[in-house]
Amino acid sequence: MTDTRVGEALEGLDARLVVRRGDFHLDVTLTAAPGDVVALLGPNGAGKTTALRALAGLTPLTDGHLRLDGASLERTAPEHRPVGVVFQDYLLFPHLTALDNVAFGPRCQGASKAEARARAAEWLDRMGLTDHAAARPRRLSGGQAQRVALARALATRPRLLLLDEPLAALDARTRLEVRAQLRRHLAEFEAVAVLVTHDPLDAMVLADRLVVVEHGQVVQEGTPGDIARHPRTDYIAHLVGLNLYRGTAEGHTVRTAEGPTITTTEDLTGPVFVAFPPSAVTLHRDRPTGSSARNLWRCEVSGLETHGDQIRAALTGELPLAADLTTVAAAELDLRPGAPVWATVKAAQTHAYPA
Repeated sequence: MTDTRVGEALEGLDARLVVRRGDFHLDVTLTAAPGDVVALLGPNGAGKTTALRALAGLTPLTDGHLRLDGASLERTAPEHRPVGVVFQDYLLFPHLTALDNVAFGPRCQGASKAEARARAAEWLDRMGLTDHAAARPRRLSGGQAQRVALARALATRPRLLLLDEPLAALDARTRLEVRAQLRRHLAEFEAVAVLVTHDPLDAMVLADRLVVVEHGQVVQEGTPGDIARHPRTDYIAHLVGLNLYRGTAEGHTVRTAEGPTITTTEDLTGPVFVAFPPSAVTLHRDRPTGSSARNLWRCEVSGLETHGDQIRAALTGELPLAADLTTVAAAELDLRPGAPVWATVKAAQTHAYPA
């Protein structure tokens, strides 16, 4: 990310969000340049929405700072912040048309009725909603309502756009289409956008950078590709679909915290993570002989579930792991909970990296 400076003021977002409420403690640092799309990703209760509300001014900071384009916002009322918000349920005014919903923000900023409606019409046109300008929210589909809410947020010309689970209210088919449209609009947005989601696909597709929050703290941040290749917590590994272990490396051998060793192609020393996809695991009912796989563990099937067009087997035993196999392979192995199996993984299909 390249810093853009006007005088000595850093453009974009510079925030440390500290919020203490009872036993919950949020302490998250966020920086972003104009044009950046940052996704806050994490499990329920991690603090994502609290962080978003703090950015919007809806939850006061206990400590820290919040600067946007060099200006401090901690003491600025929410309605006076150059911030646009798209809430999960959109919160459109039910008695107003789509046009007047979008015009509401510019009107609050002091624009004349004619000017506000002209700006609203322009945004509805950009969203492909000109034909729905006179429709009230109840007459709009979920995807159309989401675009009206986005237009309403953008019509105020915000320097910070906040999106709270913007696709969560959509069905799967609509979500695919709207995600593509939202990606295009975010790519054109010239200020900072912060997206809160628990959906890894939304985060990977829409964001330039991911900030993963667990228990109110940032546990990992980076590009989607980097985080997908180098998960550092079980939560992240589960999101990106990898088996993840922490251990100590001596050359090509990693002794895991669980006890067994994993052979890798990387030559490392010291604390490391080792990851491999469930598809890299091959299962056998009998101990294999003559296998080229360097890793072999005795396990037991603890559960089976459909995963896309495959079966995912959860395994316990020497090394807890997940394995993906076809329905035909699962039937041939006669897999069922409690069944003993041998799991193998080739060293070339593992990936080790410093912890």
